[in-house]
Amino acid sequence: MSMLSGRMTVLATLVALQVPLVALAEDNPVRHEPRVEAAASTQSLDVIIKLRRDATGIAKLSTPSARTASLAKRTGVSVELKREISETMLASRIASPGGSPEAELERLRADPQVEYVALDRRRYPQATIPNDALFNGQWYLQATQPSAINAVAAWDHGQGVNGVAVAVLDTGILYDHPDLGRGDHGGKLLPGYDFVSGIAQANDDSGRDANPSDPGDWLLSSEQSNPAFFGCPAADSSWHGTRVAGMIGALSNNGVGVAGLSWNSFILPVRVLGKCGGTDSDIIAGMRWAAGLHVNGVPDNPTPARILNMSLGASSPCEPSYLDVIEELTEHKVLVVISAGNEGTVVGSPANCPGVAAIAAIRHAGSKVGFSNLGPEVAIAAPGGNCVNVGGGPCLFSLDTTSNNGTTNPSTNTYTNQTNFNLGTSFSAPIVSGVAALMLSENFNLSTAEMLDRLREGARPFPLTVDDAPALQACHVPVDTLDVQLEQCLCTTAVCGAGMVDAANSVTAAERPIAAIAPPDSVSPGQPASFDASASTAACGRTVTGYAWSVVSPVSNPPSISGSTTANATVQAPASGLVILEVTVTDDLGRTDSAQIIVMPNGVSTEAPASGGSTACAPPITSGTTPATPTTTPPTPSPTPGGSSRGGGGGGSFELFTLMLLGVLVFRRGSGRVSARIGRCN
Repeated sequence: MSMLSGRMTVLATLVALQVPLVALAEDNPVRHEPRVEAAASTQSLDVIIKLRRDATGIAKLSTPSARTASLAKRTGVSVELKREISETMLASRIASPGGSPEAELERLRADPQVEYVALDRRRYPQATIPNDALFNGQWYLQATQPSAINAVAAWDHGQGVNGVAVAVLDTGILYDHPDLGRGDHGGKLLPGYDFVSGIAQANDDSGRDANPSDPGDWLLSSEQSNPAFFGCPAADSSWHGTRVAGMIGALSNNGVGVAGLSWNSFILPVRVLGKCGGTDSDIIAGMRWAAGLHVNGVPDNPTPARILNMSLGASSPCEPSYLDVIEELTEHKVLVVISAGNEGTVVGSPANCPGVAAIAAIRHAGSKVGFSNLGPEVAIAAPGGNCVNVGGGPCLFSLDTTSNNGTTNPSTNTYTNQTNFNLGTSFSAPIVSGVAALMLSENFNLSTAEMLDRLREGARPFPLTVDDAPALQACHVPVDTLDVQLEQCLCTTAVCGAGMVDAANSVTAAERPIAAIAPPDSVSPGQPASFDASASTAACGRTVTGYAWSVVSPVSNPPSISGSTTANATVQAPASGLVILEVTVTDDLGRTDSAQIIVMPNGVSTEAPASGGSTACAPPITSGTTPATPTTTPPTPSPTPGGSSRGGGGGGSFELFTLMLLGVLVFRRGSGRVSARIGRCN
């Protein structure tokens, strides 16, 4: 049976059983650890006991059975030997007639002849390297270069879940790309929407509609006189949205093409860019719709996204319109990931708005790639691609992803590579979006601030030197847009964010619990005030098992705490001054998180959210509708432009000054208008 006919048989079976097709995950032969472990028996517990040796290095008793019997007699714990692992390490089972194996564990651990007692946990085969044919070329997902993000280790935690959707606000999508595919056909793409309102810019003979397919964004030299395209250079179609989407969520471990960062999460295409970019009004409407908010005149989004990838921008301050929508999205726990821009100067807009994750680009060696913008607004840095060789030839560190070889209309679906290469902060951003999707898959309760904090927590330090430029100087904070740094420089936290994104570290950080404190309705000077941490949550499949309250300030004569090891604690409010109260919560794997609250004579001020979420696992996405049929007959250009398709990153090595200057002209457009035109950031 062929793979196609086998898939059709499975689909037919699922239809007969009325299983929602949109929930169908891709083929993945790798068995991995269940999200929720089987509950331990209250009557027995499998453990590994390590016993100490005597001073001569010889076990005091000759047989494991004798040592086990002696241990049981000394501690009063019913210990059953299962098998000997080594002379001093015994696989055992402890019985707990009283239903409290934890107490039995403590009695065993207290015995002077016991070195340790470990739970005999069940392990599962870990996620292997994906079998995608082009994965070896995806250096940025591996750990072979200093800036590579170590995605393989992150996949050992999990490969993402289909309850997480990442919105790609871009030029649209190619639904027929075999490494993406429609969600109702076992693929990754949800229906999405087209928010490009201008007919000329949309290039599909309509304004806003339910078809976010990418008809192409080429621009002919003969079209430059059209006021709708003022200031934009002639260019071939970029297939920018398809390239971004592939980096986040290309079908993975399917033996075809490239691997995406989040194997099982869905992609929500939101078309906001067309010919000559897109306008703020369309982009902001697309942001709100993508997050599940109502937009007049548009059907509500049935599959809201918690992560928005926006590989776009222009040179301007953060507009108040973006501030408003970002604040609105933050209230809904949505993380907006935006590329910093490619001019080698100050961070563009809307990446320079507070509350978003602005992403700078670094070279394979960890230094700032010449084209990347930089500054204190950057949250974190990710690979942006670089070519190393400046005399022509293959671009050695392209960021390979899904694409198309059509210069105008869509043609043959393909992939970027070292000759049709892919560079830019546009492709640093989806790396971070993909990592965020893996994080959210492990802990769906993470707020916007918590996702940002834990991305930073997982970051690796920037290198202090790089091998190919031992005398390289540190980057500096650009003064203004005229202060340009087009050569590589050493990143610092002042200009490139918290460090180099690390998928494994950030997923580990996401798996920690979330501490949250709910304050009392009122506080009176000198009177008891009660605080509730019961809304604290653990990651998916885990539980909060412990609470520890403490007074951080004042250090001298702190007030006493009633209920310091419970979810609810009471402390006396100060008559004057303030008290800083902290709770540390612990989950069933011993991972912790802390939150603080400032208690004043007549009120409180929180450092952490007042309440946690209702669930730590993402509910499966099952409510999507069938995507619109992709555009089959896009408008035909006249005359047909000459030349070959541009390279994936905009035409060549952006580390060359002349091509970098061209990139400024191509990808930063239209600042200073009332409704600014925004270009993509590749």
